Amino acid sequence: MSSRANSPGAAHPSGGIVLDKPEGPTSTACLNRIKSRFKLKKLGHAGTLDPMARGVLVVLLGQATKLAPYITEGRKTYWGIIRLGVSTDTYDMQGTVLEEKDCSGVSPEKIEQEITSWESLREQTVPAVSAAKHQGKPFHALVRAGQEVPCKTKEIDIYQARVLNIEPPLVEFRITCSAGTYVRSLAHSLGMRLGCCAALAELVREKSHPFSLDQAVDLENLMETRDLDDHLLPIPRAMSHWDQIKLDPEQESFVRNGRPIEAKDPPQGSAGQHSRALLLSMEGSPLALAEAQKTDGRLMWSIIRGLWT
Repeated sequence: MSSRANSPGAAHPSGGIVLDKPEGPTSTACLNRIKSRFKLKKLGHAGTLDPMARGVLVVLLGQATKLAPYITEGRKTYWGIIRLGVSTDTYDMQGTVLEEKDCSGVSPEKIEQEITSWESLREQTVPAVSAAKHQGKPFHALVRAGQEVPCKTKEIDIYQARVLNIEPPLVEFRITCSAGTYVRSLAHSLGMRLGCCAALAELVREKSHPFSLDQAVDLENLMETRDLDDHLLPIPRAMSHWDQIKLDPEQESFVRNGRPIEAKDPPQGSAGQHSRALLLSMEGSPLALAEAQKTDGRLMWSIIRGLWT
C-alpha cells in the first residue's frame, strides 16, 4: 500500500514523521501548520511538548494516528537547564515570577544529590498550568477562568537522572523517564527541597522511544519540502520496536473480520501471554496491532487495533 505524498493535497498518506519541534509554538500549532501545508485530513501526535520545549515530537498521519497510545507509552530522554533562585506560576521561565531567593549558599554537592534522588520518585504533583483535566476541562483553562485547580498527582518512573554542569544559578541535567512526566514539576520541587526556589529554563526532548533527535526534521525544513515521503516513516518502520508477523491469506481474512488467530511460531521473545505484535499482510501492508492471549490452552493473537483500510 503506497503512502505517497509527493505534493500538498496528495491523498491520505499514512505514517509517522519525527519532528524537531521548535521552542515557542504549541505542539498543536505545529501540527496545524503541517496539516494546512500538505492539506492533510487525519493528523495527530504521540506525546505533546510544552511551548518552551523543543525536540522530538512524533507526528502521525492517516491510519498511523491509531498508533498514538502505543508510541506515547515509550520512555523519554530530556536535556535541560534549571534556574535556581526563582519560582513561577508555570514552574518554567515562561511563567509569571512569584518569588526570588538567594541561592548562593546551596552547594553543588547538595544539588547533585537532590537531582540524583529523582530516581527514587514514584509520583509527582501535576502543574496547575497544564493540559491535565478536571471534570472535562484542562487545568490551564480553569486557571485562566480564575477557578480553583484541584491537587492531582500521577505515578512516574525516573530511570536515570544526572547533573551535567553547574554554573550558579544554572544547572544542566539529563533524565530518562516514563511517559507523561512533568519535568518542570521536577524543577519546581528541586527548588523547594533546596530552599531557594527553581524553575525550568530550557528543555529538549532528545528521545521518545524508539525515536531520537538525530532522526528528526526541522519544522521549517519540513514546510519547504515538496515530497512528504522524504520524511515519512511507513507504519512498519514507525512500529519497528514491536515484533512484526506476516500472515497468510486465510489468517488475514480472520484478522480483517476482527477474529483472533493462533500464534503459530511467534517471534523469539513474543511467545508469552500479553506480548504484542504488528500483523502484516503477505505484501507487508499493516493489518492490526495484536496482543497474545491464552484461549482454551492455546496462545492466540487478539486484535487490539485494526489498521486495514
